[in-house]
Amino acid sequence: MALTKDHLMTSIHKKLGLPKSKSVKLVESLLETMKMKLELGEDVLISRFGKFCVKSKSARRGRNPATGEDLMLGSKRIVTFKCSPVLRDKVNGEG
Repeated sequence: MALTKDHLMTSIHKKLGLPKSKSVKLVESLLETMKMKLELGEDVLISRFGKFCVKSKSARRGRNPATGEDLMLGSKRIVTFKCSPVLRDKVNGEG
């Protein structure tokens, strides 16, 4: 099962005892701040969790799988995630 924004809000509401409206604002504010920094091309580092990085991909040749036609794919920016060693150890049962 995927972790959704609603699950995050409910978890914060229960664990911290915050009102549901404050939990919603907290999660929304956190995600908006992260999106804003990534849009500016800045990395987002969350200690003991991981790092979200913006990488640039240059234009490259591609192929339409339906027709086999060659085409040029434009350059773009993508977001990557690299987990911290602490998170990796927990996922692998070593933490």
